[in-house]
Amino acid sequence: MQMPSPNTAILARKAELAAKLSTVLPLDALIQDEAETRAYECDALTAYRCPPMLVVLPRTTQEVSDVLRVCHQMGVPVVPRGAGTSLAGGALPTADSVILGVARMNEVLETDYDNRVIRVQTGRTNLSVSGAVEEEDFFYAPDPSSQLACAIAGNIAMNSGGAHCLKYGVTTNNLMGVTLVMMDGTVVEIGGAHLDAGGLDLLGVICGSEGQLGVVTEATLRILRKPEGARPVLIGYDSNEVAGACVSDIIKAGVLPVAIEFMDRPCIEACEAFAKAGYPMCEALLIVEVEGSEAEIDHQLGLIIEIAKSHNPVELREAQDADEAGRIWLGRKSAFGAMGQINDYMCLDGTIPVTELPYVLRRIGELSKQYGLGVANVFHAGDGNMHPLILFDANKPGDLELCEDMGADILKLCVEVGGCLTGEHGVGVEKRDLMLHQYSPEDLEAQLKVKDVFDPQWLLNPAKVFPLSVTEGRRAVELSK
Repeated sequence: MQMPSPNTAILARKAELAAKLSTVLPLDALIQDEAETRAYECDALTAYRCPPMLVVLPRTTQEVSDVLRVCHQMGVPVVPRGAGTSLAGGALPTADSVILGVARMNEVLETDYDNRVIRVQTGRTNLSVSGAVEEEDFFYAPDPSSQLACAIAGNIAMNSGGAHCLKYGVTTNNLMGVTLVMMDGTVVEIGGAHLDAGGLDLLGVICGSEGQLGVVTEATLRILRKPEGARPVLIGYDSNEVAGACVSDIIKAGVLPVAIEFMDRPCIEACEAFAKAGYPMCEALLIVEVEGSEAEIDHQLGLIIEIAKSHNPVELREAQDADEAGRIWLGRKSAFGAMGQINDYMCLDGTIPVTELPYVLRRIGELSKQYGLGVANVFHAGDGNMHPLILFDANKPGDLELCEDMGADILKLCVEVGGCLTGEHGVGVEKRDLMLHQYSPEDLEAQLKVKDVFDPQWLLNPAKVFPLSVTEGRRAVELSK
């Protein structure tokens, strides 16, 4: 008897899966045409691409549950996807997987201003959560640079932060509860509108788990009253190291700005050309913002300016009105897009102790010369969340591999000075092979056992977070049972 060819077998499996999914989903929620699935072959880490077998776009938690139940029964891997803005390959498909996108799940389900919470479907964009409550003078604090496009689902998966996380924290500090759908279709509620849930901190496990444990379809988020006012100040220096020392001194002084952002000359030039923010042309630029009443703002900025002057800035300028403040932040928020207009780049996400900023910035400069690749630095300096952008030519053979090697050295440097591999972008595929540089085999095994509990067959978001040498062996064992 002649066995079917691999392609024939794959097509037959795809047809069987599509037939079963079509019984639990509306016709427009299932994408199986090869040309249309290519729109989902990568996320914002575009260096890696792989078309999925199928794409599903459910609108409700029940539809997500039905999809996962079917895929679980057939042993088909599922890759959860928010808006596809991941910079670490967190939503990269495998050829045998189904992309489960939550983009159509974007409704506000409940708003409770008295208790300062909002419950939303997780396909809703970050910025639109604030938009839903701004008329009542509330806002949602986490503000990634991609907040116009990124989804709450992805924010929860990667524990995203943003420019204002220094004061308000990252997603885990503003997430109160989730509706989670397990791989077998089971729906569970974790946390809620109350302050703290009893028992194990499962919410803390889910937030930042990168779609490895379940699909989050609904989220209860903390909303806050808008501050009375806010004012940023621009501080320019003639070297990255001096700017890093200024940041360290501000933190050591006990002052708590709402944000401290850093940009170096390549990034300053790109942002100024793009946004016309009025940035000074210097080697390093800090944006430091404080908020509160006018008296509080004046007091805090007075302390910050005194510290800044002790480092001999080449430019020191307070925003004089809301328009100027808006343009300052437009420049910073446009940084990644502005750099993308002039060069291919890979954006890293290591986090370090603030006191190590001067040393790490100097070493990044040395690595840039060693590898012959330019680097633009833009990051959340207040909490040490580095975002070096390594510039390379995607059309030049070997340049991507050189960029990856340099990126690995920078991330190893972050770990060696007491930091970690990621602050808010996640591990994804980008950093999975570096996990053993940060964690011992015993530490990694403890994490793997958590995955075993939630997803015993290792079907959720395959080939991410953990080294392939570990995960593929574990998955093979399950498939052989």
